[in-house]
Amino acid sequence: MSSSKLGTWRNDDEVIRRVLKETKTIALVGASKNTDRASNHVMSTMQHMGYKVIPINPGLAKQNEILHGEKVYPDLQSVAAEYTVDMVDIFRASNAAGQFVDEAIAIGAKSVWLQSGVVDEDAGKRALDANLLVVMDTCPLMEAPRMGISGPDCETSAL
Repeated sequence: MSSSKLGTWRNDDEVIRRVLKETKTIALVGASKNTDRASNHVMSTMQHMGYKVIPINPGLAKQNEILHGEKVYPDLQSVAAEYTVDMVDIFRASNAAGQFVDEAIAIGAKSVWLQSGVVDEDAGKRALDANLLVVMDTCPLMEAPRMGISGPDCETSAL
């Protein structure tokens, strides 16, 4: 039996594949400059894979922080004023995730990815109703190698 928090929600491998291959620009909600945080590691690794990752953290944005070479933004609307966002990657508690899913819908993102341990089925349904692709309760750094994907529009051959 899985230890997933998912109730009736089930991720679809084809959706995961599409999100990982079609995404170029990621807005990462809950970015941290603390190198012990998963969001910090995911951001730098996704950058090395070829994705543009834009950090979102209101506190760091007030301090004019730069994280892994990228300006930190206070919110999704500020990012959307300068970039087309493909994926919103959410590193926030499940009870706060819905707000960011709604913001992702409002800015016209193509997908939302709720990180490992983050589940909000109602928000996922709202995103689907708005024609966004949805993945939740997993990490792209786990899914990309499983799918043989090394970056945007890149597939590695299975050995």
